[in-house]
Amino acid sequence: MSQAHLFAIGILLAWMAGIRVYLTVFGLGLAGVMGWLDLPPALDVATSPWVLGVSGLLATVEFFADKIPGVDSGWDFLHTLLRVPVGAFLAAATLSPNGDLGAGMLATGAGVALSSHLLKAGTRALLNTSPEPVSNWTASVTEDVAVVGGLALAFAHPFLALAIVVAVSALLAMAVWWVWRRVRRALFAPRPPAPATELRH
Repeated sequence: MSQAHLFAIGILLAWMAGIRVYLTVFGLGLAGVMGWLDLPPALDVATSPWVLGVSGLLATVEFFADKIPGVDSGWDFLHTLLRVPVGAFLAAATLSPNGDLGAGMLATGAGVALSSHLLKAGTRALLNTSPEPVSNWTASVTEDVAVVGGLALAFAHPFLALAIVVAVSALLAMAVWWVWRRVRRALFAPRPPAPATELRH
């Protein structure tokens, strides 16, 4: 596999870690254990029984926590400090033939993971302004499917997967910006003065 392919895969893994860090690590490790993927040496840690067990358990917890309005935003906030470094590691490890992690790829992976994490967290914060839970569940299930599908597509067709991720991220960012403008306009719109009441004698 060429360096360009590995670079694309590393970016994809970092992007997915910013959304579902435990599911990404678990799926990657499971694919390595089952022989579906020939993982780079630095990613062999994902095939450890301990890593598989812990990431699988936490992925299950996250699956349910992410579908509860309010809890999902708190979960995102708590995981800001985890998703970014894991995304950086996955990106750099993908391009490492000997286990050494390059500073440039670490920084790139961190930036990608942070971007997808902020996009996810911002989307959820806006969705939670609505009292109905359907939009929240829909967004959560979509993210689950995107990560599972992304893992499946990343190693088979990394450039196609990367193009889809860039397009979806751009559309989602524009949607968040548009909704946020409408919410802010509604919150800070001047209110008409209350009608004056007539005094009766």
